[in-house]
Amino acid sequence: MPRTLFISDLHLCASRPRINETFFRFLKETASTAEALFILGDLFEYWIGDDDIDDGLNGQVVKALAGLAESGTTTFFMHGNRDFLIGERFARAARLTLLPDPTLIDLYGSRTLLMHGDTLCTGDADYQRFREMVRNPQWQSAFLTRPLEERRAEVTDLRKKSELAKQTKSPEIMDVSAFAVENAFRKYTCPALIHGHTHRPARHTLTIDGRLCVRWVLPDWYETGAYLKASGRDDLQIVELVALGVDTR
Repeated sequence: MPRTLFISDLHLCASRPRINETFFRFLKETASTAEALFILGDLFEYWIGDDDIDDGLNGQVVKALAGLAESGTTTFFMHGNRDFLIGERFARAARLTLLPDPTLIDLYGSRTLLMHGDTLCTGDADYQRFREMVRNPQWQSAFLTRPLEERRAEVTDLRKKSELAKQTKSPEIMDVSAFAVENAFRKYTCPALIHGHTHRPARHTLTIDGRLCVRWVLPDWYETGAYLKASGRDDLQIVELVALGVDTR
């Protein structure tokens, strides 16, 4: 039975070697047997530009993804809020396809909307303003002209400020807005939505204009690894969250 896999929010970084090992093993033992792998953002803890592609872990990840392509698995990547600066150089080296956010696909006969998920968190006005700023091509161009170490230091500082800001925000503000979710289903007239970002893995069902819709939220890999698996054959489709059963801390 053909299979398509979805992951997000791995936040790979050199300071967490167990999660990196789990990811490399996942590519070799699990993803290599699938038709396609969709990475829906935040593969890395941060990405400061494709000119950092050969740095330690970054180079290992690129090599592993290229190896996955050699095995016959087609890989797609959608930017997250941590790695939105990943560009064409990374895509070519890793042999994957960059996707816009959102993207609508045909998943074994079902129109399925793919998103990272941060644009659904409309209640967090501060974050949405920050997102608008850093997604601006002029801001990105100016940032990428700065020395690597200067960029790395700024991102580290931004991460510290972000973690402090989260302590003053309610969980509801940092979660998706019901209104934004309903609008997405209506705009794309699809019965299924898959996204990450919130780190609240679940299967949600809701009715939109008389249609039953399903929203899958992908898990983060901060403590254990997991992925969403979709299988299809003829008119049969199965979608389920699968835990890797390993500690990635």
